[in-house]
Amino acid sequence: MKKIMTFGIIIIFSSLLMAQTPSAEEILNKIDENMVIDQAISTSKMVIHGRVGDRTIESKSWSKGNDLAMVEYLSPPREAGTKMLKTADKLWIYTPEPTDRIITISGHLLRQSVMGSDLSYEDITDNSSMIECYNAEILGTETIRDRECWVLELTAKKDDISYYSRKIWVDTERLLPLKEERFAKSGKLLKKTEILEVFKQDGRWYPKHMIFKDMLSRGKGTEYFIESIDFDVDIPEYKFTKAALRR
Repeated sequence: MKKIMTFGIIIIFSSLLMAQTPSAEEILNKIDENMVIDQAISTSKMVIHGRVGDRTIESKSWSKGNDLAMVEYLSPPREAGTKMLKTADKLWIYTPEPTDRIITISGHLLRQSVMGSDLSYEDITDNSSMIECYNAEILGTETIRDRECWVLELTAKKDDISYYSRKIWVDTERLLPLKEERFAKSGKLLKKTEILEVFKQDGRWYPKHMIFKDMLSRGKGTEYFIESIDFDVDIPEYKFTKAALRR
């Protein structure tokens, strides 16, 4: 009788644990609720830890959905005034001095490094939905910096995507991927990312301090800081035009 009761308790306890664990799709939806932006204006700082020293670059960004983004670099003086405009799958870069010209970047060139950092042009402007881009499977749980995390494996739903698969460690409380490994279709590890600090604003958790490491680069990684962000904005359409690059 005691064995039967013990077995019954184990079954009940296991059922409760399963009921408390959301599906992989529900986890991705919660990440999207935190990370995907309708409209926002933000200021940020990149610290690039290169092989011969560190560089700090500050910028201001405007974004609307996943198709529209404008980034203006504020410092250092050498980079100040440089702008990037993303519309759908194309990106334009404006360099004020000494060339005063606009160049177009598209296709595989979008995966190149931005100003020697560990972030690509796609990384900088990405605002895509995980649930729309990936299928997901829960592998288990692990602890990352004293935070309980679900471990998920993601596989791309389409071919034209920067990272064919990802392994992510998602904070079970805040629903942010505290750690990621991003892979090519061949299985080669391309990039590692970590969220080191988060903050809560307008009812959502958002990254404050991140680090990116391009595994194909010999640099020491790039730290990325969100200095400020405003989600409650209305950005005029002209901000995302080529004419705005020279304003």
